[in-house]
Amino acid sequence: MLTVAQDSRGAETAGEWIRAARPEHPALIDRTHRVAALYGMVNVPSSVWIDERGRLVRWGEVAFVDNRWQAYTKSDMEPYLAGLRDWVRRGAASPFALTPAELRRRLSGPSPEHALAAANFRMGQELHARGAAVDAVAYFKEAQRLHPENWRYKRQAWQLTDAERYYGTSFGAEVAKLGGRPYYPPLDLPSVE
Repeated sequence: MLTVAQDSRGAETAGEWIRAARPEHPALIDRTHRVAALYGMVNVPSSVWIDERGRLVRWGEVAFVDNRWQAYTKSDMEPYLAGLRDWVRRGAASPFALTPAELRRRLSGPSPEHALAAANFRMGQELHARGAAVDAVAYFKEAQRLHPENWRYKRQAWQLTDAERYYGTSFGAEVAKLGGRPYYPPLDLPSVE
């Protein structure tokens, strides 16, 4: 197991969470959100399953270790965790391991809008890193407009620039606007007897 924090400020903000968790596995920090972009992650925590041969098995799914956030995610993590344990135990024989054909069916490259959103998000990050936080806001807003279901863009923009001041919102307000709808894509797991 390996964890990768997706945080533009790096250890400044993610470090405290890693230290508090005291992981017994490698815990990295991805300031540029490269991992999230490669695996289509739109929120955290999300998971990627990669087998011992380096092959992708599952990717980009909500991955809490329990159900404490179920009211927001609308995902019961017990079947997911049972599936993960089954895959660790049985490998490719697990019904939770996607076949190469199923992976190809589910995989798609980013749409033009999502690719442009990623470029805007990256520009916002770069401007912020260079001390031009106010100039970054327009790029962060454009990334959110082009890919509104990407909560990673929202969370990082609001963390790096004042959410109330520049966006007129907050994380809680945005979740409330969903009216109970989940802000994660639903889990797509096989039913196992």
